[in-house]
Amino acid sequence: MNAARAAVRNWFSARRESAGALPVRDHIDVAGVRPVRLLAFDQTLVAVVGALVALGVVMVYSASVALPDNPKFAAYSQAFFLQRHVLSLAIAFVVALVTVQVPISFWEKQAPVIFVIALLLLVVVLVPFIGKVVNFSRRWIPLGIMNFQPSELAKLAIALYAANYMVRRMDARENFFRAVTPMVVAVAFVGALLLRQPDMGAFIVIATIAMGILFLGGVNLRGFILIAAVIIVTFALLIAFDDLRRERILAYLDPWNPKYAQGKGYQLTHSLIALGRGEFFGQGLGSSVEKLHYLPEAHTDFLLAVIGEELGFVGVATVIVLFFWLTRRIFHIGRQAIALDRVFAGLMCQGIGIWVGFQAFINMGVNLGVLPTKGLTLPLMSYGGSAILMNLVALTMVLRVDIENRALMRGGRA
Repeated sequence: MNAARAAVRNWFSARRESAGALPVRDHIDVAGVRPVRLLAFDQTLVAVVGALVALGVVMVYSASVALPDNPKFAAYSQAFFLQRHVLSLAIAFVVALVTVQVPISFWEKQAPVIFVIALLLLVVVLVPFIGKVVNFSRRWIPLGIMNFQPSELAKLAIALYAANYMVRRMDARENFFRAVTPMVVAVAFVGALLLRQPDMGAFIVIATIAMGILFLGGVNLRGFILIAAVIIVTFALLIAFDDLRRERILAYLDPWNPKYAQGKGYQLTHSLIALGRGEFFGQGLGSSVEKLHYLPEAHTDFLLAVIGEELGFVGVATVIVLFFWLTRRIFHIGRQAIALDRVFAGLMCQGIGIWVGFQAFINMGVNLGVLPTKGLTLPLMSYGGSAILMNLVALTMVLRVDIENRALMRGGRA
C-alpha cells in the first residue's frame, strides 16, 4: 500500500515538475495556505453535477405532475413537488456555498463530533411524536421547510469518521482485529438504529462505505474478505427471518408470477413496463403512461423508469454515463489527495465516491430489475429534501479537496 501510494505521489510530482511547479513536499499544512483561490476548481465536475440536478428537476416535475389526480394528493397543486424540490435545491445550494469555504482540516477534526450528532439524530427520529411515519417507516424529522432524514447525514458522517479513524489508527492497519473492531461496533450500532426505522437500504450503503474505506485505508485482504463474509451472512439472516424482506426477494426472482404481480412485485413489473415502452428514443418528455398512478413512487425511487419511458434508452444511458464519470472523477481526486500526503481528504473523497456510485448502482439495478426492490433514491435527481442537501454538501467537500489539491500542486502558492 505504501509503495503504491509513493508511486502515485511520484507520478504527480513528476507531472508538476515538468510543468515548472515546485516539488511536492512530504507534509504540507493545507490550512496554512492562504488564501485558497476558489476560482481554480474542477469545472467539468460542477457541470456534470449541474446536468444531473437539472435533469432531475425536469423529470421530478414530469413524474409528479399528475399526482393531484390521486385522492391522496388532491390537496396539492400540479407543481407542488416541483416547488418543494426547487426549494430544497435552493437551500442545498446556499449550504454548499458555505461548505466550499471550509478547509478540509476542519472536517477532519470534527469528524467524531459529526458522527455522534448523526447517531443522536438516528435515536431522536425513533421517538414517537418526533419522527414522521411514511409508508410504515419512521425515517424523517419534520423541520417545516423540509423533512430531514438522519440516515442521509449518517452516510456522510460514516465517510468522515471512517477516514478520520484510519488516519488515527494507521499503525494498526496490519492487525485486522485492532483495525476493524471499533469500526464494526460503530457500523453495527448505526445498523441497529436504521433497522428500527426500518431502513435496510441505508444500512447497506453505510456498511459499504465503511468497508470500502477500511479496504482503501490499508486493512489486509484476508481481513477484508472475512468482514465482508460476516456482513453478507448478517444481511442473509435479516432477510431469512423477516417475512416482508423474504417476500421482496421472491417477488424480485419472479415478478410476473400472479402471486406477486399485484403485490410485492407490483412496482418492479410496472417499472419494467415503463422501460419497455421507452424503446430507444422514448415516448417523449411528459408522455409517460406509467406515472399516471400505475407506478408508485415514480418521482422518488423509480424516477429512472420514468426517464426510460419518456427519454428511452438514450436517456437512461446518458444518466448511467454521467454517474460513471462522476464516480470515477471523485476517486481520481481522492487518489490525488493521497498522493499529496492528504490521507484523510483522499479517503473521505473515496468514501463519498462509494456512496454516490453504489447508491446510484442500487437504484438503477432496482429500476432495471437487476436487484431486489429497495427504498433508495437516485442521488442528485430523485425528489427529496435531505437527500439532495447531503448529496450536494458531500460533493462540495470533494470540490474543496480538489481546490486544495490544485493549490498544493502550484507549490503552495495560492
